[in-house]
Amino acid sequence: MTERTDKPEITGKFTDYTLDMFSRSVGRDHAEIRQFAKWRKLVEAADSYTFEVPHLAAQRPEVAVRRETGQEFDLISFASYNYLGYSYHPDVLAAAKEALELYGLGATGSPLLNGTFQIHKLLEDKIVDFFGQDDYGVSLFSSGYGANVGVISAFIHKGDYVVLDRSSHASLIDGAILSQGKISLFRHNDVEFLEKVLKRLDYKNSRILVCCEGVYSTDGDYGDLKGIVEISKKYGATVLVDEAHSMLVAGENGRGVCEEQEVLDQVDMIIGTFSKSFGGVGGCLYARKDITNYVNYYARSRMFSCALDPAVTGGLVKALELAAGDDGRMKRKRIIDNANYLRSKLEGKVDIGSSTSWIVPVIYGDERLTLPLSDYLQREGIDISLMMFPAVPKNRSRIRAFVTSEHTLKQLDKGAEVLLKAAEKFNFLLE
Repeated sequence: MTERTDKPEITGKFTDYTLDMFSRSVGRDHAEIRQFAKWRKLVEAADSYTFEVPHLAAQRPEVAVRRETGQEFDLISFASYNYLGYSYHPDVLAAAKEALELYGLGATGSPLLNGTFQIHKLLEDKIVDFFGQDDYGVSLFSSGYGANVGVISAFIHKGDYVVLDRSSHASLIDGAILSQGKISLFRHNDVEFLEKVLKRLDYKNSRILVCCEGVYSTDGDYGDLKGIVEISKKYGATVLVDEAHSMLVAGENGRGVCEEQEVLDQVDMIIGTFSKSFGGVGGCLYARKDITNYVNYYARSRMFSCALDPAVTGGLVKALELAAGDDGRMKRKRIIDNANYLRSKLEGKVDIGSSTSWIVPVIYGDERLTLPLSDYLQREGIDISLMMFPAVPKNRSRIRAFVTSEHTLKQLDKGAEVLLKAAEKFNFLLE
């Protein structure tokens, strides 16, 4: 047998390598793992390792972090999904503490067995009330990722079809793969392309699930839900919308982009994530009761995972209550104003793509810049998220600024200033 020769040899600078180079097996000797370890040591030696840097307190607009070297930085945060500031809201924390005292630290069991508490049922009821539709139910998951993986793989069976927007989150893709259904992709937000895909499928005899998102986290743009729903229903497809980045934020009442684009009564399944605007952790399916009851039994990521933490669940109930009232209405207006303000500072100077939401990308291109750029931004005073291949297309790496309702104009000005300085230094200013 001929020995494989595609093993990466680590020499020179850490910027000569990208993470995808170590993501494939190169044989039984685990060479890619050893080479990754060597590469990481190079990054650490250059004091440029910025992943998994511990935060020293709650995810507020101003945070402190500590690197492996012991260095501490006070930063303005644009890296957190805490869109409405509920992760540290005093009323949310008080509700979580109350639930902690009553139910203990963890659920200590699967939801179907012994892990369901009354606080879980309360959250389910509150979500149903929030959306205001009859005969609907909620299925809770311990993560948003688990919700997508579990729902799709429970609903779709071998021989069925899953049709995905090309910009779909990894959890939607992984759920489709786990389902063993036949997978098709359509160009991002391209309704005409979607129809061409659906026409090719055996839509008269097979189950089809079309998956899209309310707000896409890589580009910060809205899904064309109205167009996608119309075409999908024409071919008898079921529609799932992932509202991870838009639930509680989009729509007049916070019911997501489905509400904003007036398709709430036409969408079959909505996925929500509690780790973003709710400020906690977990996820859910909102759908007709017959669907949620079925998913409760057949979603493997739910059946074989511990139930949602009851203390966190208590906080989620309070966050939902706040978001449904005056506090939520005020924060939804402020986050839109803040996002528009930051975009106005960056438009025409750097490539911010098609963003229209509170996620503002700045595209810098070459993924080899990621770690030096991340290091620079941190040293200049901002905490921010960077994405590179394979999470985004090759040479379309980007900085993602997550704007919140809690940012001040001064903080937004500082963020824009640092981003533009970085663009000049790393040569991605627009000409």
